[in-house]
Amino acid sequence: MTAATTPTASGGGARAGTGAALLPSLYTDPALMPAEQELIFERTWQLAGHVSALPRAGRYTTARAGSQPVLVVRDGDERLRAYRNVCRHRGSRLLSGSGQCKGAIRCRYHGWTYRFDGTLIGVPEALAFGERLDKSTLGLLPVRVEELCGLVFVNLDPDATPLAELVGDLPERLARYRIEALEPFAQSDGGDGQPANWKIVVENYIEGYHIPIAHPGLMRMLDYKRYAVDVREHYVWFEAPLRAKPSANRLERAYARLVEPMPGLGEEDRRVWRYAFIYPNTTIDLYPDQVNTWQILPHGIGRTDDVFGSYRPADSSPRTRLVQWLNQRLNTLVLDEDVDLVDNVQQGLQTRGYVCGPLSRREQAVAWFADRIRADLAPAVASG
Repeated sequence: MTAATTPTASGGGARAGTGAALLPSLYTDPALMPAEQELIFERTWQLAGHVSALPRAGRYTTARAGSQPVLVVRDGDERLRAYRNVCRHRGSRLLSGSGQCKGAIRCRYHGWTYRFDGTLIGVPEALAFGERLDKSTLGLLPVRVEELCGLVFVNLDPDATPLAELVGDLPERLARYRIEALEPFAQSDGGDGQPANWKIVVENYIEGYHIPIAHPGLMRMLDYKRYAVDVREHYVWFEAPLRAKPSANRLERAYARLVEPMPGLGEEDRRVWRYAFIYPNTTIDLYPDQVNTWQILPHGIGRTDDVFGSYRPADSSPRTRLVQWLNQRLNTLVLDEDVDLVDNVQQGLQTRGYVCGPLSRREQAVAWFADRIRADLAPAVASG
């Protein structure tokens, strides 16, 4: 889904970018991918899912931190624990998807078994290993895990700054949507993904300069002149009010007429779409009728994997479910338009002699993102 921006920033901690876009090579050079994994995805908080997937002891879910597989499980004390999703024996993936472990995590290859606290407790035919087997040194590899308003995040860096500290007042902005109480109603891994570098997909999401030209549906629905963006140190917040004038499009008009705010929201929230982007690759789309999440993951230098989740109140009325369907339909059309746009950019950035032009004030979040990427990749670029 696309968020639009205005040339203003507000609020404490607002941070503008330098105005310089990234070099084309940062989107097209496959030699940079190991550095991105090490310097970005292994050091930042990555969305792993929603707490609804982890309601009781033994429930687990799996995710990716860039290219690295992780698992999250709820232990017997109702704590969330996260680990690298790999058996310590010979590297088999332990779990897939989401589900229920029966008392422990058991590798389906050779049956090595781990407690939810990561301790190795079972090895078939253990005597055959002799003195080489020391269970105390072969527990699961731990990963940091935090919950933010019902969303579960993981971080491979044991020394990372806590997520709650990084995002500052974002939980206050999310609180009214009661994300922790919502239930999933649509999940997708994005199928074939998008034919562009992950950073192109992010930049397309965090700027609205292209909306009047590329998204006629959004332009009919949203009041482009009243869009607002608040660039913070580690996240960006967008506000996109709906137009008062009914759209000429039947589906858009029906959505605007039928939408009602979810529990916790007021009438002032009924006619505004809000978006949050958490660096480097997590989006949270906040609608009056539902909340959507999107994890933007690299899949090679020129492709992106999309992991989508949609959440709504459990007791949504038939009218509200129709509105949610309309929302999904309208945003699918926008996404289809965006896929074509980012494909064109990926191809264009490979043009010899191309140098990126200036960024407008409406692209201030792109400038901010470029600054963050440059800073994170500086060790690799300087040494390479």
